Amino acid sequence: MSDAGPQPVLAPLGDADWPPELADMLSGFAGGLNVYRTMAHHPALLRAWADLRDHIVNHSALGRDDLEVVILRGGHRLQSPYEWSQHIVRARKYGLTDPRIASLRGPLDAMQPGDAILCAAVDELFDGARLHPATLAAVTATFGTHAVFDLMATVGFYSTLGFILNTFGTPLDDDIHAQLVANPLRD
Repeated sequence: MSDAGPQPVLAPLGDADWPPELADMLSGFAGGLNVYRTMAHHPALLRAWADLRDHIVNHSALGRDDLEVVILRGGHRLQSPYEWSQHIVRARKYGLTDPRIASLRGPLDAMQPGDAILCAAVDELFDGARLHPATLAAVTATFGTHAVFDLMATVGFYSTLGFILNTFGTPLDDDIHAQLVANPLRD
């Protein structure tokens, strides 16, 4: 756990407190991030979460960079420092530049065209729980029908994570904190 912030309301579980029914998940994605170590307080939910997480993170029709655009805009809209910070590092890994990442917090007209389409869709889902016909048409034409579904699933998935992170005060993972201290986001 990082000492970069206040004490969490519900601390991520350490290895010694890991639920025995999730023993097989400790060495995988669930044991690797504080958000899932927090979710491990509800083992049945974390176990059920695994397949959807695998699809969204590893098999999304959006592709890696566009998926990060959606997640970052969602993290910004959720006001989730954990999601925003975690995905700065991941977006950089997939080749997004700092100015491009920073633009995802701002107005749509300051973004690359594809990013603006995706972020408009994220905004509409947050603001009205649906995509307007013109946005649906733009996302479908640019990214495909499967990507529309994956975009909506991603927003829902990361909204749930954001609710957990914000409610329980889950601290940023130490490695991500260290990377951002060493290399802060530059607009």
